[in-house]
Amino acid sequence: MSDHKTTGRRLLFVHGAGGYDDDTPLARSLAAAVDARLSMPRLPDDDMSFDAWAASLRPLVASLGPADLLVAHSFGASILLRLLGEAAVPVSRATLLAMPDWSDKGWDVADYAYAAPPPTTAIALHHCRDDEVVPFTHLGLHAARLPAAHVHEHAVGGHQFVGRTAVLAAALS
Repeated sequence: MSDHKTTGRRLLFVHGAGGYDDDTPLARSLAAAVDARLSMPRLPDDDMSFDAWAASLRPLVASLGPADLLVAHSFGASILLRLLGEAAVPVSRATLLAMPDWSDKGWDVADYAYAAPPPTTAIALHHCRDDEVVPFTHLGLHAARLPAAHVHEHAVGGHQFVGRTAVLAAALS
């Protein structure tokens, strides 16, 4: 999906697992709130491996410019974090929403776990206390692993950050 705006700034939004349709309202509202063109590729539901998603995302991330925004949600945030750990990217920061922890302290799935040194890209972590999909405790696990990350706790909003668009947009600006 790509929404056309007049601004030259782009928002690359990486959706969660099987979450293209569920994440579209959040992605669109964020893009509108920051006056950016939305780029949100539909990533494969049939192959949820890191390699499959990373192969789709690498060229998109590499095509970003310094003024562009990079946001990922849930499973997509996990994939993006691993990509950011591989190499420097053209944007200075990335915003990761409701990201699961896949280490042995979280959901314990080695293919998705982040084990590299912290990325050079600045990271902002956002999580809602009432997230019904990814436990709020996962935010603390990521904060410990990524000590330079800017950590944002939201009292409400659930997994989809309902009613949090303005707060997220302000953090992106």
